[in-house]
Amino acid sequence: MKNIFKPILRLIYEKMFLPIASKAMRRMSRNIPKTDLGSKHLANAKLLENREELLKRIPENGVVAELGVDEGGFSNLILNISKPKKLHLIDFWGSKRYNQTKRNKVEQRFEKEINEGLVEINLGLSTEVADSFKENYFDWIYIDTAHSYDVTRDELELYRTKVKDNGIISGHDYILGNWNGMIRYGVIEAVHEFCLKYNWEIIYITTELTNMPSFAIRKIGAK
Repeated sequence: MKNIFKPILRLIYEKMFLPIASKAMRRMSRNIPKTDLGSKHLANAKLLENREELLKRIPENGVVAELGVDEGGFSNLILNISKPKKLHLIDFWGSKRYNQTKRNKVEQRFEKEINEGLVEINLGLSTEVADSFKENYFDWIYIDTAHSYDVTRDELELYRTKVKDNGIISGHDYILGNWNGMIRYGVIEAVHEFCLKYNWEIIYITTELTNMPSFAIRKIGAK
């Protein structure tokens, strides 16, 4: 019976759903500003295998924030590889996918580190929590939230002054979008626009396809 319906479902998908979804994706893409980086923004860029290698190249013992925590998998890597002196975990955990159950898992996973003051959970949307941090506070941050152009643009703007002059802003999903979910991202465009506007440079791009590429940027001339 299933084999009978497969051709019909495929036809419905190809003739009805796919054209509508493709049109919506093209419209979303047209609305995202596109800018190209100059050579000075790429002069020190290095390709890395994955984001674990990225963590190995970021200075240890820093004050760090992860924006978008999920269940804390990457948070654990940050603790083990980067060895921060303080790690802020910023998340809302207010959606159907990213919910309070996941927040509870994070609190249980890092109970020891939270009690020791090494890890601090900052509950709320990344754009709303930003004002609670003082200027020049973070050594580096990692953004892994909505991935849309608008949200990523706003996060870069808000946290730009929260990192130190030689600080690093990094993040996940440096790609055009999620094909399986038919979702158009805007991380690349937001990062490029930010680098041009504030004279920052790309220092690392990871090349992984199984876990999506990450980026890292800093002010040009920062050491």
